[in-house]
Amino acid sequence: MKLDVKKTIRVGFAFAIIMAFWTAYDFVVPLLLENAFGLSHTMRGLIMGLDNLLSLFLLPVFGKISDKTKTKWGKRTPFIFIGTIISCILMIFVPISAQRALKDGTALREQITNTEVENYSYTSSDGTVFESKTAIYEFLYDKGSENSDYADHEYMKKSGITTKEHYLRIAKNPYTVFENENDLVGKDSVDKKGNKVVSSDYKNFVQAGINNYASDEVGQAAKTNHKASLAIYMIILLLVLISMAVFRSPAVALMPDVTPKPLRSQANAIINLAGGVGGAISFLIYTVTLMINPTGFIAIFVAVACAMALLLVGFMLLVNEKKMLKECAEICAEYGITDNDEEEELVKADGTLVSEAAADPEKLKRAKFVSFILILASIFMWFMGYNAIVSTLSIFLTKTLLVSPGWASIVSGISMGISAIAFIPVGMLAVKIGRRKSIILGFALAVLSFFLIFLFASAPGSASVYLFTVFYLIAGFGLIIANVNTFPMVVELSSAQDIGKYTGLYYTATMSAQAITPFIAGLFMDKFGSKYLFLYSLVCVIVAIILMFFVKHGDSKPLPKKKKGEEDLELAAATGAGNVVISAEGEDKNE
Repeated sequence: MKLDVKKTIRVGFAFAIIMAFWTAYDFVVPLLLENAFGLSHTMRGLIMGLDNLLSLFLLPVFGKISDKTKTKWGKRTPFIFIGTIISCILMIFVPISAQRALKDGTALREQITNTEVENYSYTSSDGTVFESKTAIYEFLYDKGSENSDYADHEYMKKSGITTKEHYLRIAKNPYTVFENENDLVGKDSVDKKGNKVVSSDYKNFVQAGINNYASDEVGQAAKTNHKASLAIYMIILLLVLISMAVFRSPAVALMPDVTPKPLRSQANAIINLAGGVGGAISFLIYTVTLMINPTGFIAIFVAVACAMALLLVGFMLLVNEKKMLKECAEICAEYGITDNDEEEELVKADGTLVSEAAADPEKLKRAKFVSFILILASIFMWFMGYNAIVSTLSIFLTKTLLVSPGWASIVSGISMGISAIAFIPVGMLAVKIGRRKSIILGFALAVLSFFLIFLFASAPGSASVYLFTVFYLIAGFGLIIANVNTFPMVVELSSAQDIGKYTGLYYTATMSAQAITPFIAGLFMDKFGSKYLFLYSLVCVIVAIILMFFVKHGDSKPLPKKKKGEEDLELAAATGAGNVVISAEGEDKNE
């Protein structure tokens, strides 16, 4: 029995639609919230989590509804069609609702961060008057003793900047290079063409701090001047997320609907690869747009909506759900695959074989339920850790590592793109060593990645950007290994009648984690600094590994090599059970 790859790719169009939206959403919306409303890490995390909180309730509902739906197009396709159309229309208005706040926020940032203007002064939202650039930089240095986002004292000391005076000399002379602490004059910072440029010391030790303070001030101004804009933004976003929730569970449930159980890890790898293609489309859209215009959010959402609509056209033309369901049922009947194929065989005292369900059906039921809860709990902690980074990645890259939005998308895209080559091998890996071991391996790679980033790639500088790209690539491989196998483990424990329900419960675990983790991670970042995000995520994933160790059911089973009738014939011959005749319908008849 082999996987029908072409059919699986066609089914994957639905997941490509989903990932086209969420890839753009996770990267671009934090930038929009930051630039337009200047929200703190905590508040931005709260808003990024609200969509998942909404999905927490809606995904199981629409999954269960689709299980019971009967139309001439099938039970999943109507949800995919209607949900995508509504989402494409509404999502365009998300950036439009924030345009006025974005314009005002950009102007205020320029006023605060451009300290080289003559007679610089700024009056903060709390009434503090900074009569010179010296005054504001002294304030930032002192504030850095409490939060490294404003001035990372530890990082500066490691780099030889041990006094406040040395920091101020760099801050007040952004176009000057000072050789050491005793150099009071310095020399011009120039590029290869001889043009004056901002010094690397200013970028590494000062720029992030004043940018973060400017964001604070934009946030305070937005609370006063743009309450209505934020409210409208949230209402539109809510409607978009509801429309996405309409078809997410049905779209994901379609793969196990049309795929025999033993082949679902391989099929899920291809589905994720299709999703990666959808994500890559969005990646190209927002990368090119942000390189041209760092605030071109309307163009991004319009282009992504068009891409989703085109993918929907492809899905509707290529997928005949009812025909695929019939083909899957025929294959399962041919190979004797049932909803109870996960039962294990036990040997009785007399040497005869019985299934575990027959020996103690209640015990097996309880054991499966315990494994199901442990799988969901492990998935929950995995998303607690990984999504904390994903939902803040664009902000970390632009505000902490000080790369432009366009380059930030390239950095994240490199890791996402290169690690995508693992999709197909990962599906094969699960067949060889099992889903559970594969998932633990993926989690372990993520732990390694987050630890390395915290130690070596959490401060401004070109070296940090390069190291981050490499280390995040390791996490990308871990993400793919884990995500390819977690969903099949869940639906392995379901039946054909409740796949949609189990899909909804799977997303209940993932979405509940994604609903709260941006907020909790934001609290850590606001309190201690952005780099501590990776320690928080590391701890969450370690807990996920521990939980997965105790899972006993839901793993992949060997592929059946023979058809049902052939297996029964060999069994009868081996046990001497009598002459066996195989009917035309493949049924066994003892004479």
